Amino acid sequence: MSSPPQPTNLAIFSTKPYDRASLTRTHSTLSPALRDSITLTFHDFPVSEETAPLARGAHAVCVFVNDTLSPPVLQSLHSAGVRAVLLRCAGYNNVDLATAESLGLFVARVPAYAPEAVAEFAVALVLAVNRKTHRAYNRVREGNFSLDGLMGHTMRGKTVGVVGTGKIGVAFARIMQGFGCRLLAYDPFPVEGFRELGGEYRPLEEVLKESDYVSLHCPLTDETERVINEQTLGMMKKGAVLVNTSRGGLVDTKSVIAALKSKHLGGLALDVYDGEGAIFYQDRSTEIIQDDELMRLMTFPNVVVCGHQAFFTEEALTEIAECTLRNLEDFMNRVPCPNSLVREGHLLVRRESLPVRI
Repeated sequence: MSSPPQPTNLAIFSTKPYDRASLTRTHSTLSPALRDSITLTFHDFPVSEETAPLARGAHAVCVFVNDTLSPPVLQSLHSAGVRAVLLRCAGYNNVDLATAESLGLFVARVPAYAPEAVAEFAVALVLAVNRKTHRAYNRVREGNFSLDGLMGHTMRGKTVGVVGTGKIGVAFARIMQGFGCRLLAYDPFPVEGFRELGGEYRPLEEVLKESDYVSLHCPLTDETERVINEQTLGMMKKGAVLVNTSRGGLVDTKSVIAALKSKHLGGLALDVYDGEGAIFYQDRSTEIIQDDELMRLMTFPNVVVCGHQAFFTEEALTEIAECTLRNLEDFMNRVPCPNSLVREGHLLVRRESLPVRI
C-alpha cells in the first residue's frame, strides 16, 4: 500500500479571477488523497524580489508569463523554502535556468496547451488588419456607414510566412491553407506537419521577401530577440502585414514604428509587447500610460494591439491548470516529469538547444 502524498503548499502568483477558478476547479477533481495534500494560496501580484519572501511556507510556486525569475528572485524563493517553480506558460525566457540548476530547484512548464487557441487568434488579427474590422466597428458605433478607407484584400492566393513551426505555427498554417494561401516558413528545425500542408521551408530572408503576411510563432531566446528589426523589416515586401502572438521581445518597436511611418510596413497586429509586463493584465483606462512607444503604435490606423489574450479560452485555461497540477504531482512523487526543465539540480533541456537560431 502506497503512503499518502506529503502535504504541499503551492503559492500561485499573478492570478486573476479566471486563474483562481480554473485551478480551484481542477484541484477539486483530483483524487481525495492528492487533493487533501495540496493547499493552494493565490496572490494577485507578480513574484519579485519584494514579494518572493511571501512564499515562505510554500513548497512550490506557480508563476505566469510576465513574472521575472531572476537570480535574486530564485535565491529568495529558495531561502523561503521553495523547491519547485511551476510555469503556467510554455515559454521560459523569464526564468534563469542556470541559477535554478545551481539551487537544485525543480522547474516545469506547460509546453503546449490548446495551440489552436493562439493560432485562431493570430488569424483573427490577420483578418482584422486586412479587412479593417476594428475601424469599421468604431465607425458604425458612431453612425458612420461609409466604406471609404476600409478596402482590404482577398486572402486566397496570398503568401503567408510563418516564423516558427511548432504546434502553434503549424495550427496557424493549417487555417491559412484553408483560406487558399501559399505557405512559406522559416524554422531551423523543420517538421513534416508543415510540409504535409503543402508548405515550403525557406531561409528567413526569402520568407520575409515573398510573404504578404508574416506571423511570428517562435520562442524568445538570445538568438531570436529583436528578430524583427530595421534590417529584417527592410527585407519584407512593401505593404506586408506583420503579426506577433508569441513574445514582445521578438520585435524592435522603434524599427516597426519607423517602417509604419514610411509606409513600408502595410499593417501590424500585436498581442504581445516588449514592455507589457508593467502594463498588461491590468485596467489602465483611468491612468496616463507612460510608455510612449506603445502609445505611438496605437495612433496608427493600420495597427491593432491586444493585451496578450491569444491563449485566453476556456479550453486553454483548463489544460494549463491540469498540466500545472500534474507537474506538481510529479514533483511531489519525485518521478520523472515530461515537462520539467530542471530537476534535482540537473538542467534537462540541452544547453545548445535553448536558442532557436534565426
